[in-house]
Amino acid sequence: MTYVNNMKDHDIQRIRRFNRAVTAALGVLDSSFLGRGRPLGVARVIHAIGHYGSDIAVIRTQLGLDKAVLSRMLKGLEAEGLITFRTDSQDARKRHADLTDKGRAEFDAYDALSDHHAADLLEGHPHTGHLLQAMDLIATAFGRDKVTIQEMDPRATDSLYCLQSYYDELEARFERGFDVSLSRDPEAANMMPPLGAFYVAMSDGLPLGCCGLKGVGTDVAEIKRLWVSPSARGLGLAQRLLAECETAANDLGIKTLRLDTNSALPEAEQLYRKTGWTQIERFNDDPYPDLFFEKAVSVG
Repeated sequence: MTYVNNMKDHDIQRIRRFNRAVTAALGVLDSSFLGRGRPLGVARVIHAIGHYGSDIAVIRTQLGLDKAVLSRMLKGLEAEGLITFRTDSQDARKRHADLTDKGRAEFDAYDALSDHHAADLLEGHPHTGHLLQAMDLIATAFGRDKVTIQEMDPRATDSLYCLQSYYDELEARFERGFDVSLSRDPEAANMMPPLGAFYVAMSDGLPLGCCGLKGVGTDVAEIKRLWVSPSARGLGLAQRLLAECETAANDLGIKTLRLDTNSALPEAEQLYRKTGWTQIERFNDDPYPDLFFEKAVSVG
């Protein structure tokens, strides 16, 4: 027990060391973040307005700030001439904070300095790939409760990023590699209404996973291209993506879902068996899968 407790203490110290390093590297305690004359908190409010829009309620939710604290920060930005307030034209209960031209210039300056700071960090590290993977893992751990599932055009940039990541992983994990041109790659139209749907898991503007519902206009459809970033695995995103596709299938009047996978992906097989899929005989001539499953769509 003492050994276990010592290991836990060591892990806690590693986390606290990490926290101190990040605090120092990002200038969290500086009164002039990135040399622009404001602390980090106020700079984040400027970024949030420029990035998420002017709705004050949305800004508060995105930043997780107390209403009174955000109000003080916004009044300070108004005094600097960086924002103006207005009431929503459709809902008088909503208030907006719009960046002025001066405020937009500050947003652009912070953006450029932050990009430069990030580039310096990457250029100064010998293993940028490992560094980015670690950052992705940490960011996902901190933001796991804010991951959203969004319906998206499978040809959109975020969708294509997920699909290419999926293909790259199959290339690395399959003994014979993977060539999408040899696979039964679904047409985009089959994964869009009124035939199907395509979903992407998003975290603070970055895609973490995807899943497609491929329909052909009958009451049978397929689940295609289920992929979750390694940094987000184990958080239930694959089940959430599948659930969205099943809901869409029900809405489209689809009664049966099918999917295929490869035994080189044992975690996928385990997921399907755990979530109510039944193994069936081969139903297509795709050269890559060797396992085939089916599931009745829940009505209601």
